[in-house]
Amino acid sequence: MFIVLWIAVGALVLILTGAVYQHLGSRRDCKRFTGSGRWVPISGDCDLFVFEMGDGEPKVIFESGIGATHLNWRHIQESIAPIATTVSYDRAGLGWSSASHTRRTPANVAREMHEMLQGAGLEPPFILVGHSFGGLVMRRFALLYPDEVAGVLLIDPMRCEEWPPLDPSKQSQLDLGKKMIRYALPITQCGLARLAVTLLFRRVGRFSGKLAGAAVPNGKHALDRITTEVRKMPREVWPIVAAHWSRPSFYAGVRRHLESIPDTVREMHVAEPISEIPVMILTPGKSQRLNANQLEHIGDNVCEVIADQSEHWIHLDEPALVLESIRALVDAAGAEAVPAAQWRATKKMG
Repeated sequence: MFIVLWIAVGALVLILTGAVYQHLGSRRDCKRFTGSGRWVPISGDCDLFVFEMGDGEPKVIFESGIGATHLNWRHIQESIAPIATTVSYDRAGLGWSSASHTRRTPANVAREMHEMLQGAGLEPPFILVGHSFGGLVMRRFALLYPDEVAGVLLIDPMRCEEWPPLDPSKQSQLDLGKKMIRYALPITQCGLARLAVTLLFRRVGRFSGKLAGAAVPNGKHALDRITTEVRKMPREVWPIVAAHWSRPSFYAGVRRHLESIPDTVREMHVAEPISEIPVMILTPGKSQRLNANQLEHIGDNVCEVIADQSEHWIHLDEPALVLESIRALVDAAGAEAVPAAQWRATKKMG
């Protein structure tokens, strides 16, 4: 009986110690890493964290993939800042932003982003750059506020036909993702996730991988895939990524995004095409090209460019191609509008 009692007491002490470690670490991270940006309040008692670089028109606005933050764009922003104002941010529920209070669908996110831009005093015209799920957000933004948009760059945008309810076979992937997060939340709250990612980014990856694999189903495989992409980002952002991954709010935010995928698919499957605004789409070389019907569904002034050396994260695999694409849209925004056929002929780069 005494042994069981001492084990229970010891476990409780470890949990409480971990919780204190997590709380103090989160406060330290926030003070250490947020000085370069600012929070912009929007409706619903929510503050969005915004990071800006550069000056000039038009303004280039970045939207990240489903579980990514503004850090995904740091290297791109640094290169575009000499010719334009660049703006990246954390969606509600991710990074340094407040928790989300609405379904994470493109329409809701686009309206929040628009409110953020207004609150930050950032006036159009905008060049919209979106990756994966962020591509759907930027499509919806262009449909809601077409007069404010000068061009759109979609980097391997999420394809609705590949996800539930249009493709029920992917439901198991969503269920697995939500299950992993269900395990990750208590682990994060007691500080174990903070310990794991701290060791990971200090290159003690073998131990942190074993810890992730033991604590979360398929955790090591998921961790390996994600960290492979993160290591393509500038080294100075690695500690900030680790800080995000150490926060319980981050995993709760990712879960809300995953839960909203069926609603996202329903919304965008019936979305009307973007009219007249130039749209450029970057597709990985290993992915199937979009067919004519898919392109027409996106817009009436669209060109597709194949990123031969890339997988899904084209802006990390071939940043030069992304930079060239953004510069082409910035140049086009500064010139007179051109017909769709002429845009496709003159701006095709692959």
